[in-house]
Amino acid sequence: MKLANGQQLIELFEKWAPKSLAVDGDPVGLQIGTLNKTISKVLVTLDVNLKIVEEAIEQQCELIIAHHPPIFRGLKNMRTDIPQGRLIEKLIKHNIAVYAAHTNLDIATGGVNDLLANALQLKDVKILEQTSAEKLMKLSVFTPKEATEQIRTALANSGAGKIGDYTSCSFTSHGEGRFKPLESATPYIGKANELSIVDEDKVEVVFPQSIKNRVLKALLTNHPYEEPAYDLYLLDTEVNEKGLGRIGELSNSITLADYAQTVKSQLNVPFVRVVGDLDRKVQKVAVLGGDGNKYIHIAKRAGADVFITGDLYFHIAQDAEAIDLAVIDPGHHIEQIMKAGVADYMNKVCESHKITCSFIPSKFSTEPFQLI
Repeated sequence: MKLANGQQLIELFEKWAPKSLAVDGDPVGLQIGTLNKTISKVLVTLDVNLKIVEEAIEQQCELIIAHHPPIFRGLKNMRTDIPQGRLIEKLIKHNIAVYAAHTNLDIATGGVNDLLANALQLKDVKILEQTSAEKLMKLSVFTPKEATEQIRTALANSGAGKIGDYTSCSFTSHGEGRFKPLESATPYIGKANELSIVDEDKVEVVFPQSIKNRVLKALLTNHPYEEPAYDLYLLDTEVNEKGLGRIGELSNSITLADYAQTVKSQLNVPFVRVVGDLDRKVQKVAVLGGDGNKYIHIAKRAGADVFITGDLYFHIAQDAEAIDLAVIDPGHHIEQIMKAGVADYMNKVCESHKITCSFIPSKFSTEPFQLI
């Protein structure tokens, strides 16, 4: 086992929830302090307040990973006689860095919205609103028969040829290759200034556009020809779809009243607010952690019977009622599910990389509301 560098830890974290997934303008990433230090313990929290900072100090954490960025809008000053300034001052004095993973963690596969969908026991879960995807590319390369298997293996190892739950996918066709090396060439087959006719295979694979350079490097490193012949095509097919919210199905239909009780129990909240006829049956469920007011029409168009989200505004609740969409509001704080989720994920990652670092979920609630 080896000690962890902060930058190394965040690189591992961002393989799961890259900053590129965040919506425009979302201030994700390192907000306070430095990652250029050894880190042995990380506190995972929904929000950062003075109580959380005290917990980090007590637990001897060198880094806090928070879902909600403590600096959301640009600072106009750094006064230590106001709450935000005191918070930042304390973090700096104790050399505790703060890293924010907000909408990128909402969107990431296995992130906040998937954690909520799992807690709600939804099946056949899909993205509620797609925010990004990438195009597939196709590579067609011509190779002498004796090198075909080597090329196929190298391309598969680079990540090419993955289709859904299948890997090492390729198609091979046979044909005849013709070429005449010039005097300056150093041909693998044939002689300079002589026409060569060779039995060749054409190997075709698809891959996400983001790994194009890696695939081409594998091809050029492993191909025996001095000048390999290949074609690259950009396809219309999209893969690696990412997005906000999730939509899935319950095993059986249930009344809205009974399901509201289930949501209250499964998300461990003291109460929920409900919009809609309590006797109606619901089965298709949309969920979006945090403030989902902008998404009621998206949830309706997706066919949801009920939409679970927080911070529902009065007039948005009336709009939902008007379009016959039931809504259950368990509060914004349900996103605290990320504390255990992130800690569990990163502890497993550290273990697999033989890194000595502990990720611990904060034991404190940052829910500001009390029920009387």
